[in-house]
Amino acid sequence: TAGAFVAGSEALIETLIQFARSYIYTTALPPAVAAATRASLRLVQEEAWRRTELNERIVQFRDGARALGLTLMDSHTAVQPVLIGDDRRALALASALEQKGYWVVAIRPPTVPKGSARLRVTLSAGHSRAQVAGLLSALADSLHELASVEAP
Repeated sequence: TAGAFVAGSEALIETLIQFARSYIYTTALPPAVAAATRASLRLVQEEAWRRTELNERIVQFRDGARALGLTLMDSHTAVQPVLIGDDRRALALASALEQKGYWVVAIRPPTVPKGSARLRVTLSAGHSRAQVAGLLSALADSLHELASVEAP
């Protein structure tokens, strides 16, 4: 519910330490953040169904993506990276999915090493089986469309 990380030169970090009022004068969490943290912890303890649903969506997506012949990277979290390789192809797939109503981000260099562009699929317990099935169908269609454009 709160937190941050700043990476930078020693001069930048020192400047922030010396002049960032929110850093200097922050001694405790604001009450609203403390309340949100308590509510989050209560949900984690009392509503295990959310983890169950998320895990089911992860398995559904991974099984479906493998059936499409996609290369999945190792992740058993809500973030499912699908290795595409080529930057342009990853962007084209992300664009095709967006046109079909699915927001899947293409991650490419310099964020990832050259030749390892990927799609970042983010799942949640709020996604239904039908929504994940729809995404997989849109992925299959987009792959087919892209293959027909790429073919000589």
